[in-house]
Amino acid sequence: EDLGRPAAASAVGVPALARLRMRTSRIRIGIGIRPHAGVAASGRRLFGRCCSFFANGGSNGRALNYQSHEELIESLSELKGDPLEPTGSRVVTYRGNPKAKIMVIGEAPGAEEDRQGKPFVGRSGQLLDNILGSVGFAENDVYITNMVKRRPPNNRTPLKWEILAYKPWIAEEIKLVDPHVIMLVGRTAAQTVLRSICSPDARLPISQTRGKWYEYEGKWLIPVFHPSYLLRNPQKTPGSPKALTWQDIQSVRNKIDQYRQ
Repeated sequence: EDLGRPAAASAVGVPALARLRMRTSRIRIGIGIRPHAGVAASGRRLFGRCCSFFANGGSNGRALNYQSHEELIESLSELKGDPLEPTGSRVVTYRGNPKAKIMVIGEAPGAEEDRQGKPFVGRSGQLLDNILGSVGFAENDVYITNMVKRRPPNNRTPLKWEILAYKPWIAEEIKLVDPHVIMLVGRTAAQTVLRSICSPDARLPISQTRGKWYEYEGKWLIPVFHPSYLLRNPQKTPGSPKALTWQDIQSVRNKIDQYRQ
């Protein structure tokens, strides 16, 4: 039910509506996240303002300001009180090189990632490695992580407020890794980060933003199709998702080569 609609307010009544909102707010705070300032507790809009993923954040009222990547990962590995902890899934951190100039940000761990504790290690991860390898990138050339640090139930898409809860951790990863290029893998990662930098393209589907470059604070962002989508669409004909992804990874290669010159 959308508690923000005037029709709902008149039907339920103002006192009852207020009680429902208060109860919703208490539930969310109780599982590890405070509603975003200025946002109704119904959760309809959690990204009403631009909130940069490149700025230092906070988690449950505690500022994140780690001095090293090692310290960050140690703390993240012991994370408690986050929204998906009650599911029993494990924290999935990263794989690759913390000093790499290419960062790959996906959506959330899947079953195999939950089992191994590393992102992109299932079938999608194997395809991602093949895509990167097609232009000469090895695992040591990239840093691979996810927006959300635990597997959502039944591999569902993460909820907006779950993404918001883990936002300080990905922000701190970006700060400490300091990549030159960030690949936003899939719709959720692309729309979330583009929204956070106030891009007018944030609401567009991934089919319209993939392959486009966005510059922000000296970093270059490029949305790309998620490997799981490519597995469902294996055709390699001109204009197919796989053919477009080939163009996109070549563009990433060119961007890195220009940076290293």
